Amino acid sequence: MNKPKVFLTRRILEPALTMVMESCQADVWPDEIPPSHEKLLERVRGVAGLLCLLTDRIDAEVMQAAGTGLKVISNCAVGVDNVDVPAASRRGIPVGNTPGVLTEATADFTFALMMAAARQVVAGERQVRSGGWKTWSLDYLLGADFAGATLGLVGFGRIGRAVARRASGFGMRIIFTDPSPAASEPGLNAVQVELDTLLREADFVSLHTPLTAETRGLMNADAFAKMKPTAVLVNTSRGPVVDQAALYEALASKRIFAAALDVTVPEPLPTDSPLLTLENCIIAPHIASASWQTRREMSRMAAENLLAGLKGEHLPNCVNPEVYDGHGVSRAAH
Repeated sequence: MNKPKVFLTRRILEPALTMVMESCQADVWPDEIPPSHEKLLERVRGVAGLLCLLTDRIDAEVMQAAGTGLKVISNCAVGVDNVDVPAASRRGIPVGNTPGVLTEATADFTFALMMAAARQVVAGERQVRSGGWKTWSLDYLLGADFAGATLGLVGFGRIGRAVARRASGFGMRIIFTDPSPAASEPGLNAVQVELDTLLREADFVSLHTPLTAETRGLMNADAFAKMKPTAVLVNTSRGPVVDQAALYEALASKRIFAAALDVTVPEPLPTDSPLLTLENCIIAPHIASASWQTRREMSRMAAENLLAGLKGEHLPNCVNPEVYDGHGVSRAAH
């Protein structure tokens, strides 16, 4: 029996890669840089399955190029804003993602960025390397305290709640905003508020919202004008949630104290970006989930979604379950 043909837009980690290679006729993109859209259109022709990363734009044109034999799209990420899910649903193609597994690693990194920005860790390290550190003094590289400070979480899903649990250990007051009437976890004492209230009261604003039409550009000049001049912004969600031009102005004018971004527009951020000229802005290369265990688990989940879809089985993690009929079979599998 012939193995199904699949395309992987990048190498996934072992042992998940071997799982796919043993079960499929797999074409794996060999380069570090993702395939261009034109190359993607070429490589997907005739495939039954597609495993992609968040850097790949999987639109209706890609699905059309793959042909009627495309049974599954497996996105190795939690967010699926890079995939045209409605277009996939119209074709009866299930789309898989990797939820839950990266929650703790992302929450850890969020806190690492928050602390680094608040206590000027990166600016201090640069001064040591450049010879700018001359002596100890009382007013040198002063930063913000955590104990008793207010943390504002924009989005209170898995990752937002995990950050809240860490913040409670620091004795922080926790407020959050979320479109759903989310009940707080026991013991967190987190209070749901409107966004304007959160921006006015928070000493730290941490973004954990998906990218939607409503959240694109959510953190703009008006939002920064409402924040405290001592406030720190952290973004580990999606780059377009922040208006970067407005953020530059807010940081350069000391409208807010500092920012730390793990996600930007575009990615990678060009080296001539104005944000990179600021001492009070930390930019990380989208590594919030980059722990060994987390990335291996993401690879495993993506592989399992891919293989299930190829067999016509229900994906373990499917973002568009409406594609399944009453028997749990996707229309694309018929």
